[in-house]
Amino acid sequence: MGYVTARGGEEAIRAAEALFRELVPPPSPAFLRALGRHLPLLLDRVMAEGGLWAPGLAAEALAQAGGDLYEAVLLLRAYRTTLPRLGEAGRTGREDLLLLRRISAAFKGVPGGQVLGPTLDYSLRLLGRKGEGPLAPAETPAPKAYPSVAGWLRAQGLLEEAKGEAAGPVPDLTQEPLRFPAPRAHRLQALARGDTGGMLALAYSGMRAYNAHRHPTVAELGVGFLPVRLPHPVRGGFLEVGRVRVAFAEMVDRGEEGYRLGFGASLGWNEVRPIAAAMLDLEMDRSPHPARQEEFVLLHTDPVEASGFALHYKLPHYVTFLSNLSAAKEAEDAPVEV
Repeated sequence: MGYVTARGGEEAIRAAEALFRELVPPPSPAFLRALGRHLPLLLDRVMAEGGLWAPGLAAEALAQAGGDLYEAVLLLRAYRTTLPRLGEAGRTGREDLLLLRRISAAFKGVPGGQVLGPTLDYSLRLLGRKGEGPLAPAETPAPKAYPSVAGWLRAQGLLEEAKGEAAGPVPDLTQEPLRFPAPRAHRLQALARGDTGGMLALAYSGMRAYNAHRHPTVAELGVGFLPVRLPHPVRGGFLEVGRVRVAFAEMVDRGEEGYRLGFGASLGWNEVRPIAAAMLDLEMDRSPHPARQEEFVLLHTDPVEASGFALHYKLPHYVTFLSNLSAAKEAEDAPVEV
């Protein structure tokens, strides 16, 4: 469904935009750098929902939108569509991830150890609280790789096989429309750039499940840097051109034949996003509960589509409203047959 852009009142529209720019002046380069330094998690959310790793552009979009997250995500996605598609990056996996933080709620003595990394999870939630000062660096460097908890469960025969997995090339949601039933790759891609608040609300409702009170467990949660590798145009093979910050979560819950595994991953360091995504991946297609229906979840958690549809109500609907009003009056004035 499409909507015709309002063309009337162009002078008023320009004046309204000028007033907004006066209230929210263009950001200075120093301010954009400060955004990245002091609010990195906020920029990570914009990049995750926008589907583009570009910290500088995310800061510019957020500042241009005056802090409106939905507008910033829209700006970033719109910009991404203008970029040429230069090629396809090589596949990378968990074994390629340079982990900064890695924990498990399932095993206290998880192989490789618990790595808290930089986090406020265990700090007091007090406004204005200052840190305790710099601590001495660890004497033992962290290992480059850690054993996979899901891999251990799979090796023990404790995991059910995931449904919807397809061999061959991975479909790209940015190039192909979302159809149902969706390939699991499309499902995970849609969740990876879904609206954080929307996914969290649906995941929470699915966990409560109308007083069913399901309680999945975080088998593994990690944050780190994932390499981006492109084919080398001359000597073949792959060339690492950079790294992006990512977070992933693997949730497990009891199934009929063992533990079921839900997976979620996202650009940036926003741990509630992959946890919510993994919960939804784990719960989808299990019961009539709305948060467990693939089509309901994926169609209603896209931030651009959802916010765009809600905000379009602000645009002129004079003709439609007057038509409905006229129809209502005619119905009131129509004679009543006995």
